[in-house]
Amino acid sequence: MQVEPISMSSAIAWTPEAEARLKEIPFFVRPAARKKIEKFAEEAGMTQITEEVYEQAKAKFGSK
Repeated sequence: MQVEPISMSSAIAWTPEAEARLKEIPFFVRPAARKKIEKFAEEAGMTQITEEVYEQAKAKFGSK
């Protein structure tokens, strides 16, 4: 069994617009939110987080 040495965050690219939206989240929950959004994108077969993907994840997780 081969184990991927790369973390999830380095495997998924974020657009500058999506990164800017992520910065709207309070700093103390931002790492958990990033991980959750990346997992959402990965499960959907996406390799990049765009503003649209960010909004889809936000809607799924019930954020205002």
